[in-house]
Amino acid sequence: MQGTCDPRFSQVAEEFEANLAGRGEVGASVCVILDGEVLVDLWGGQAAPGRPWERDTIGHVWSCTKGATAICAHVLAARGELDLDAPVVRYWPEYGAHGKGGTLVRHLLSHQAGLPALREPLPPGAFYDWKLMADRLAGEEPFWEPGTRHGYHALTFGYLVGEVVRRISGRSLGTFFREEVAEPLGLEFWLGLPEEQEGRVAPTIPADPPEAPPAFYVKAFTDPASIPALLLAHEGGYMALGESDSRAAHAAESGAVGGITNARGLAGLYRPLSLGGGELFTPEHLAAMSLTTSAGADAVLLVPTRWALGFTRSMDNRYLPPADSEGVLMSGTAFGHAGMGGSVGFCDPAARLAFGYTMNKQGPGLGVNPRGQALVDATYRALGYQQVYGGIWLAPGD
Repeated sequence: MQGTCDPRFSQVAEEFEANLAGRGEVGASVCVILDGEVLVDLWGGQAAPGRPWERDTIGHVWSCTKGATAICAHVLAARGELDLDAPVVRYWPEYGAHGKGGTLVRHLLSHQAGLPALREPLPPGAFYDWKLMADRLAGEEPFWEPGTRHGYHALTFGYLVGEVVRRISGRSLGTFFREEVAEPLGLEFWLGLPEEQEGRVAPTIPADPPEAPPAFYVKAFTDPASIPALLLAHEGGYMALGESDSRAAHAAESGAVGGITNARGLAGLYRPLSLGGGELFTPEHLAAMSLTTSAGADAVLLVPTRWALGFTRSMDNRYLPPADSEGVLMSGTAFGHAGMGGSVGFCDPAARLAFGYTMNKQGPGLGVNPRGQALVDATYRALGYQQVYGGIWLAPGD
């Protein structure tokens, strides 16, 4: 373990060290920012065999990327260039095909659009062809009436929201994120990694096989016509072992799952939001973007989920069977996004807190893995919070 840790957060350092010593962590980083100041910045373990995880090591953060993409859309909304309550066709006319004319922009952000998968196979490498993906989604019929239910748009979210960003700004999603978010905030966070940064990447290590698979995977492998099955089957080979760590995958501007950063980058992304909006948003827009807009049974993941406009809210699924018990336990004012295998970034404006955790060895569940949750829990404990019914962390005096 290397880095710095304010004594107030010694519990975070202890949990991080325990992860590396005996909980299966291979390489990881954690960052805690409070009142805009970096108080925890730790890293350790192995980035790859024979290569230690260094201060500048970065990695694939999977669906933590969705938070970055959502922030791009909210930047446009805060400037008055995007109306979240407008039909998508106002900005993307072709999207109205097959009964999607009533889909609102907010439906894309809150996983209510009804396009979590495609019905027909994609050619190899389709995820690296933005126009192909946008055209296929525009021509697809929704799986449910948009706005009537929610289901996790695991792989399509980035193209749906990102195409709206592209149509309005005239820039690709990765370019917009770099110029309007990452560079102004001084973040080492990419949607489309430059080739000169490739040597810093810690390759993903797949999770060990679980004793029992989550309901999502059970459905995918037993019902070929189901949404989970179509989601996994029609993705152009992106999920094949090792493909997501290819140079082509890292270079692609995949706004759902393609982000490359470390804990410092994730926490830094949420730093302005932890300060009431900071350089990006007014307090009023921040309040609107954090409201829970869809919750309950998820039509894709088959467990309860809770979403704001592009972000995860605290979700306690510990009462479910072990395979489906992972969620993310934060306070009631926190929001952010987790990534496949357990990485997570979020802000808690009431606590003036921003948090990031990344790792290379994935956990087997669908939420934040126990290693990451231990760090989140230790952070809240250090702030004097107490955990109450439903897994919510409650501020002192509340």
